[in-house]
Amino acid sequence: MRFAIFAMTMALAAQEKVDMAAMMAKAKKFTEPSAAHKALERFVGTWTIDQRFVMMGKEGKPEMGEQKCDWALKGRFIECRLVGQMMGKPMESRMIIGYDNFKMAYRMVTINTIDTAMNTAEGALTRDGKALVMYGTLDEYLTGEHDKMVKYAWRFDSPDAHRFEVHDLRIGEENSMVILVRSTRKK
Repeated sequence: MRFAIFAMTMALAAQEKVDMAAMMAKAKKFTEPSAAHKALERFVGTWTIDQRFVMMGKEGKPEMGEQKCDWALKGRFIECRLVGQMMGKPMESRMIIGYDNFKMAYRMVTINTIDTAMNTAEGALTRDGKALVMYGTLDEYLTGEHDKMVKYAWRFDSPDAHRFEVHDLRIGEENSMVILVRSTRKK
């Protein structure tokens, strides 16, 4: 879709005899990886993960796994592949995280073997750079809820450790975390 829009823009530019060099220079800030992309470097590596459900502030039984994250598409996105356990069963997931220069927002999409959904979210780094917080929706097939608002937060404890939290915003402000994943870099 974006390629089609780009092609239409280029055709219009040719008809209007627009300065192509100026147009391409202007487009560069939207089409090339930026400093915001560099902030995603902290995800790259192989991680031991400990994931668990959280209910009313109490952490459940840990389930272990491994996650590998690498740059994709010439530094534009981070692709993470997780293999582990969820509810005592093997599971795999994929996550793509990037920064959209035009929207000026971090964006994410996740898929997994637990269900058939594609979950998306959008957000920003905190001012101190110690967390990446995104908001999105998901469907809760066990309760029949559609487009339930959720918050995803990565808290960067150190270069070799971070926490990923999923918060159910319908619960309220306190004790809204429902999933916690601790990641420790493998050396």
